Amino acid sequence: MLLHLCTLLRTIHPPAPSNLPMARYIPRATLISITPIPIGNTTRPNLIFPGQTHRFDASKASLFFGRRFHALCGGEWRDRATPLLRGRICAWQRDYRKVRRRAPKSKDKELELNVSICLEEELPDDPEILGIAELFRLNVPMAMKLAFDGLKDSEYKTRDNAISDVGGFQSVELSVLLCNDEFIRKLNKEWRDEDHATDVLSMSQHVPELKLPILMLGDIVISVETAARQAEERGHTLLDEIRILMIHGLLHLLGFDHEISEEAEVEMEKEEELLLKSLGWTGKGLIQSAYDAETHASSHEEKQDDRKREGSLRYYKPKFKYIFCDMDGTLLNSKTQISSTTVKALKEVSSRGVKIVIATGKTRSAVINIFKMVDLAGKDDIVSEFSPGVFCQGLLVYGKQGQEIFKGNLDPNVCREACHYSWENRIPLIAYSKDRCFTLFEHPLVDSLHTVYHEPKGEIMPSVEHLLAAADIQKVIFMDTVEGVATTLRPYWSEATRDRAAVVQSQPDMLEVVPPGTSKGSGVKLLLDHLGITPKEIMAIGDGENDIEMLELASLGVALSNGSEKTKAVANIIGASNDEDGAADAIYRYAF
Repeated sequence: MLLHLCTLLRTIHPPAPSNLPMARYIPRATLISITPIPIGNTTRPNLIFPGQTHRFDASKASLFFGRRFHALCGGEWRDRATPLLRGRICAWQRDYRKVRRRAPKSKDKELELNVSICLEEELPDDPEILGIAELFRLNVPMAMKLAFDGLKDSEYKTRDNAISDVGGFQSVELSVLLCNDEFIRKLNKEWRDEDHATDVLSMSQHVPELKLPILMLGDIVISVETAARQAEERGHTLLDEIRILMIHGLLHLLGFDHEISEEAEVEMEKEEELLLKSLGWTGKGLIQSAYDAETHASSHEEKQDDRKREGSLRYYKPKFKYIFCDMDGTLLNSKTQISSTTVKALKEVSSRGVKIVIATGKTRSAVINIFKMVDLAGKDDIVSEFSPGVFCQGLLVYGKQGQEIFKGNLDPNVCREACHYSWENRIPLIAYSKDRCFTLFEHPLVDSLHTVYHEPKGEIMPSVEHLLAAADIQKVIFMDTVEGVATTLRPYWSEATRDRAAVVQSQPDMLEVVPPGTSKGSGVKLLLDHLGITPKEIMAIGDGENDIEMLELASLGVALSNGSEKTKAVANIIGASNDEDGAADAIYRYAF
């Protein structure tokens, strides 16, 4: 009979092509006795659960279309006069199967409920979401039973009574689909011409004229991501909020509609609160919750903000496998610290399987020390001696298990000339050699490299020759005033090095002299080849001129607003500044 009905409905409302993703299914056929069992001042259904939970291959699920739907988005309905739209709306066909009916224990008629709890294919296998889906196998039939009982001798004046005597049907079909904002946003765009996410959509499939023994109640679609935000705002758990949205969607399928009049709103609000109270569930109901939210509502622009919230990334599928991040001016604010907001973002994105790779002018030891301060350093954390990374402007590249895969050294003659220039002009110089730093004399700026920028403490060498003999030098840095670097050091060394070296700036008061052809971009490209990943799989965040090639290489390059104009000119997106948690903001907005 169910298969026959499905064929009939598909004939009446043939499916149209859709590019919407499919869904995973947790179906459950449930038999519920029409006779209520008193529990205090309410009733609870006599539930019989035949069969087992099944997972569906979404590619095998077909589509059919209902007759009408209703959409909400938080408390925005009050000023909107959107009628119920009639026509075709995408829904998800459950696995219709014959259910072996158990012999009733009494003469009471039993109503068969075919309830499907569905997870949209792009929704991650998050334990909390899976737990809610499993719990809904009981929650939804219980809510349906109480709602059906409420239709008996109903005195509601505004409810569409197309569905009245549920006991006149042999079975009821209902599905609840949990999805994320992107999925429900596509539904709203395609069927309501409103390009934004809502919290719940109700899709009726009931066709009263057919006089069938099966009540095709319809589908309730709930955005888990919107529900999570609303739960936080309203002081609920995610389960509480999804229950509230499910009740609201169910009542719409049963003919309640708060939009048609103030009286209808009062009646639906009353029924929402009655059902929640009878079920012992937390919450005031969606209508009352929306009223309360309006009191503390932010502006419309803030509501439409596409920045995903802290704690919400687990409801999204990552767009990238790797995020390459600069340190100074990017992950680090102007106090050279990683803010608590950025720490949370890094932890959250990392927990979703996205690898954070540091690409910086710093030494590896400096980066590890900085991440230790915020509890993000260690073998299983974001950075360690075992993680890949690009350091010293791409002159040191570490691959799998932290093994060195590339090291570039500065021409000794260029290094010698730079050291003599430093000594003669008393301009401090720091020579980098892996995780060591050398200098020729004490100076406050040299000390700041260690105390402020967390680099290894500079080792003072007695002479230029002693410095050159100590180790291979990857690069040297001159430190001076911003004006001194711009007007004296950069013009002089750009001319003096010519094709023997290159000059680059990561900070306005520092000038770096590096081997020719060296850049973070070349180091990142070398690392990608080593790891076997493509630029399409990475996002990059930076601010300085030394980040330009890296941002150009990545599928998505984000330059923070505090960055150089040259860097911002090549970026795909210009984000907030490092003092506004720009890296965290970029992760929440664009990585998922």
